[in-house]
Amino acid sequence: MASSPGGGASGPGAGGAAAGYRPSATLPFAAEFRRQASRRRTQLALGFMVLLPLIILVAFQFDSGDDDRGGRGEFSSLADLATSGGLNFTLFSILVSASFLLVVVVALFCGDTVASEASWGSLRYLLAVPVPRARLLAVKLVVALAYSGLALLLLAGTALLAGTLRYGWKPLSSQVSAELAPADGLLRLLGVLGYLAVVLLVVAGLAFLLSVTTDAALGAVGGAVLLWILSSILDQITALGGLRNLLPTHYSSAWLGLLSSPMQTDDVVKGAFSAIVYATLFWSLAFWRFTRKDITS
Repeated sequence: MASSPGGGASGPGAGGAAAGYRPSATLPFAAEFRRQASRRRTQLALGFMVLLPLIILVAFQFDSGDDDRGGRGEFSSLADLATSGGLNFTLFSILVSASFLLVVVVALFCGDTVASEASWGSLRYLLAVPVPRARLLAVKLVVALAYSGLALLLLAGTALLAGTLRYGWKPLSSQVSAELAPADGLLRLLGVLGYLAVVLLVVAGLAFLLSVTTDAALGAVGGAVLLWILSSILDQITALGGLRNLLPTHYSSAWLGLLSSPMQTDDVVKGAFSAIVYATLFWSLAFWRFTRKDITS
């Protein structure tokens, strides 16, 4: 029986829910963030983002310069620029990571988040708390995106700090532009990071969709990476003509236009629009699928 305003026994709330039950209060973002932070894969992935620039820095220290032959001239010229200042070292670290490593890391965070719960058999217990399905999925997605963004910032931040300490605070140089003043170069690098974050939303959306479709976390992560690689391969086939513009990887390197003088932003705008459309589509399908499937694990 419902209680009077003065007190007494509590009855069911609106829609038959227990009095005081608020769906928005279940599975707080901070709790899920801490929970994911305690996982070994999170610690290893973020740790490697810090370690990679240091490995590159040490590798440059042992570079004898004898490998500037045998068809590696272009890469060697980029390496030469990398040692000419902290900003250039950061740019080099981003360049060698963008096409594969960052794709794997984002796929790991977004593809493992739901599928791993299903494989452990804990997903149905989360829903029985009860946490609404849409909220559970939204919180897990936001946390996965937060860790993906943190990984990107750790990579760039560590590279900038280590590179500046070793090579100094000097103008940004690249093969597509003249030297840029350090302040302007830093802003360009921030623009590059922002664009990469938007492009990687496609990987996040695809991995997240696969994560709610399968109980195998490895399948979701690997599937997203393989499909991204397949798109990259198809983008190299010129016989496809204008169809290549529809591929999610077609504008993945458009961030190079942010380094040119003057900046070339046409492909950046197209790439950002394409990425947002693809990511929205994948996330919508993920929510549609998860809110309708039977949870048995």
